[in-house]
Amino acid sequence: MSDHNHIQQNHNHEHSGLLSQLAESGYRMTPQRSMIVEAIENSSNHISAEEIYASVVSKYRHVNISTVYRTLELLKEKGLVTETNLGNGRVSYHPTGKGQHHHLVCHKCGAIIDLDETAFIDLKEMLRKKYGFLADLKHLAIFGSCLKCNS
Repeated sequence: MSDHNHIQQNHNHEHSGLLSQLAESGYRMTPQRSMIVEAIENSSNHISAEEIYASVVSKYRHVNISTVYRTLELLKEKGLVTETNLGNGRVSYHPTGKGQHHHLVCHKCGAIIDLDETAFIDLKEMLRKKYGFLADLKHLAIFGSCLKCNS
């Protein structure tokens, strides 16, 4: 059985949430696109394009990194994933449906601490009242030093 036939059989099951939303928008569900979305949805945390590529290529060798980037751009355009720059060239992706949260990123050791969105309620309200600015605080990375590096 070729890789392609194997992939088709594994992906004839009901589409995942992101795949369903893409299909409803009229986009074709290729095996590569399906596996890219599956890698994102199966990630317990943020995932980079390189990690997505490694996951997909281990199952389907006929994929290239540009396919991963094109699919990520499409998912971003459709508002289905968020892109977060975690510094030092580290960009990661997260399904928007898995909730909003933010990150404290240590610029010394690279530690990433998740921060609930409720931490920004007061900031968002202050920006609205004082500046008339409606802040879009969906996904932020705040850089500084963690407790361990500050000691």
